[in-house]
Amino acid sequence: MSAPTVSSPSAGGFVRHLNPFALGHDLLRHRELLWQFTQRNFHARHKGAYLGLAWAVLNPLLMLALYFIVFGWIFAGHFGVLPDETPVDYALALLLGLTVYHFLAEVITQSPAVIVGNPNLVKKVVFPLEVLPFANLGACFFNFVISLGLVLLGQFIFGRGMTAEIAWLPVIILPIVLLGAGLAWMLASLGVFFRDISQVTQFTTLLLMYISAVFYSSARVRALPALWSVLRFNPIIHAIELLRSILLWHEPVNLLHLGWLYAISLAVCLFGYACFASLRPSFADVL
Repeated sequence: MSAPTVSSPSAGGFVRHLNPFALGHDLLRHRELLWQFTQRNFHARHKGAYLGLAWAVLNPLLMLALYFIVFGWIFAGHFGVLPDETPVDYALALLLGLTVYHFLAEVITQSPAVIVGNPNLVKKVVFPLEVLPFANLGACFFNFVISLGLVLLGQFIFGRGMTAEIAWLPVIILPIVLLGAGLAWMLASLGVFFRDISQVTQFTTLLLMYISAVFYSSARVRALPALWSVLRFNPIIHAIELLRSILLWHEPVNLLHLGWLYAISLAVCLFGYACFASLRPSFADVL
């Protein structure tokens, strides 16, 4: 049996799918179907568990406890941004970094199997397959919102309170979602043809955890010009640091970093969708 091959879509067809207005229109047109699959994916993760949806709260707290003990207690970690940083400040900053990281890591590890795991839907000509990766993203986003809510609650009760900078929160979350959507579409389409991607993503997400300022402040990386010259292109670093600035450290938004985050996230989103839409006609032949 010959190995499956990826058909080569025309350049014109690929470029045609780079239209952000067409992308938004497609998602809006299928919004009811998208919501149904998002709910199904979210509830399927907790189906049969005795604690059910409580795991959506317990999991981030357990991960926080583990990493705080290792990095905050054993290795005496600190971010060094606030002059009078407390263990609570460190824990909240760590949880916020883990919240962003785990959202994108979930998307990256699960997306390659989204289309492969639904061959019956692929063979339905009229089914909008682009809904599947985005619905999986939506289920991951539910967990993201719950973890983010824990950060806000912890900052309000145990931390330094909130300031007017919190109004920037949805502005910063939007490009994170766009980045996740682009990765979801791209990996879902490539996962149909290259099954090894699921293995590669495991190492990729581990690498991202250590290069995305989850356990440290980006200020420490800036002190190493050679390293920062590479890591500064990582949008996850800027997303995490921007959220920490407005929620925990009460600093003004770095508009330059916010602009870069939007630029790279929108580019990844459109590129990922164009990849998915261009390769979609070949899905049925492979599956």
